[in-house]
Amino acid sequence: MSMIIAACGNNCSECPRYVKHPYEKTEEELLHTAELWMKIGYRDHVVSTDEIACSGCKPENWCRYQVVKCCEERGISNCAQCLDYPCERMRECFAVTRSFEPKCREVCTEQEFEQLHKAFFEKEENLQR
Repeated sequence: MSMIIAACGNNCSECPRYVKHPYEKTEEELLHTAELWMKIGYRDHVVSTDEIACSGCKPENWCRYQVVKCCEERGISNCAQCLDYPCERMRECFAVTRSFEPKCREVCTEQEFEQLHKAFFEKEENLQR
């Protein structure tokens, strides 16, 4: 299957939250992801499987960096297409994402870390493809 790259560079096709066809997840897989998110520090409690499930970015979805909304306003599909790339918000996004990598290495299995690495920690590289 081909990669699905979000506006910020996340690889949705590798994300343990992404549930859009053909990447459906079972309730058990989503519960594991919710537990993992708490263990890593992405959440302060185990959220519901409905809350952890993601079907992709939309301008109306909450995003700390307002990436999809910004891309939509500029008529581009991802940040790398922007003349201001990397802007301050994307530099912060990259830095915050990188800040979770040590904790992920510490608490994740090798398989979990590899999946998270492909999904989130390669976002700058994904935007340059």
